[in-house]
Amino acid sequence: SPGAITERFTLNFTITNLMFTTDLQTPNSRKFRSAEKIMKHYVDSLFQKSSIGPHFTGCKVTGFRSGRRRDDTKVDAVCSYKDNASLARFDREKLYQELSTMTNNATKLGHYSLDRSSLYVDG
Repeated sequence: SPGAITERFTLNFTITNLMFTTDLQTPNSRKFRSAEKIMKHYVDSLFQKSSIGPHFTGCKVTGFRSGRRRDDTKVDAVCSYKDNASLARFDREKLYQELSTMTNNATKLGHYSLDRSSLYVDG
């Protein structure tokens, strides 16, 4: 839409049942690409159902990091949306609440389990 500006925000969460391995740190590895594709599928479908859904343009996984425990993998992503007059002010608190609700209180993402205290949305 004319006059729309692409805005970005970060999304972080920890998966508690995806064992971190060093090939998850390598963006060209098969494991990274496979995990990235799965995360994108789950995360994009959540955002499309959220209040920013019509304006949402996608997320890109920027990295996977080792979590506190052996089976923990932290996920970092940058997401974007088109900001225009028809979109109410980006409300990260509201978006966090919506994501939390859609992920069963920040505990489930598809077949993955989440660390419920790890979900973070930054506008």
